[in-house]
Amino acid sequence: MADLTEELAKVKGEEPAVPSKDVRVHPDPEPAKGPLDVPTGTPTVIVDDLHIVYRVYGAASESEKGNAVNAFMRIVKRQGRPQMKEVHAVKGVSFVAYHGDAIGVVGRNGSGKSTLLRAIAGLLPPHSGAVYTDGQPSLLGVNAALMRELTGERNIILGCYAMGMTPAEVREKYQEIVDFSGIDEFVQLPMSTYSSGMGARLRFAISSAKTHDVLLIDEALATGDREFRKKSEQRIRQIRESAGTVFLVAHDLRVIQQTCNRVIWLHKGKIKMDGDPKEVLAAYTKG
Repeated sequence: MADLTEELAKVKGEEPAVPSKDVRVHPDPEPAKGPLDVPTGTPTVIVDDLHIVYRVYGAASESEKGNAVNAFMRIVKRQGRPQMKEVHAVKGVSFVAYHGDAIGVVGRNGSGKSTLLRAIAGLLPPHSGAVYTDGQPSLLGVNAALMRELTGERNIILGCYAMGMTPAEVREKYQEIVDFSGIDEFVQLPMSTYSSGMGARLRFAISSAKTHDVLLIDEALATGDREFRKKSEQRIRQIRESAGTVFLVAHDLRVIQQTCNRVIWLHKGKIKMDGDPKEVLAAYTKG
């Protein structure tokens, strides 16, 4: 904690205190239904026949689902080994993302959206296939780790350092992060006192303060209010303009329509459609 106090003083410039439109290639692609904007940038992410398989241990059999008594008796009697179930979450997904792309990823719950983003971020190993990235992807989700017992101020500093920013860069970005998140005087309070919306705003403000090669946003804007969503949409556009690549998972199709130049529709772990946002979202809403 003493080291963190010294780093905080450095950032604030004080003496340390005494410690107290192209359709990308994928299996069985759906034909394009209109002209798409062809990206002019270089590839940043290549996903090649990606398969992700989860192994879930202790899965209940069909006869035991919802039966707490049977589950309890098995534990007491130590009968049988825990069952293992394989979940094939992503099935043969292939596509290429380019500098300047903002790609919306849509699909019903369980379609593999979050799993795909975690695989691109390097947090999930492929069962088969491969993911190639130019630069270091950064994943921002609703559960992005910040330390609840620390103040917003210290979380900003730690978060910026975790992204590889220097003390000088943190000093430059600190007030911008506070202003963008809109937490104001709450920055001096522990994050445990924040509402879910305040926490989401701070996470997004920290993660988007640095120019990323690839920024992956997983439902992180869902808890923000209307004003913050507008600011977030503008920030995403700025990231695109700086030649970054953004992946956005969101249930709010309006956000995807307004911020993305391309949409990938996942269905049961496979790409069902990939192309122009207007066309893909129209097909998706029809089911």
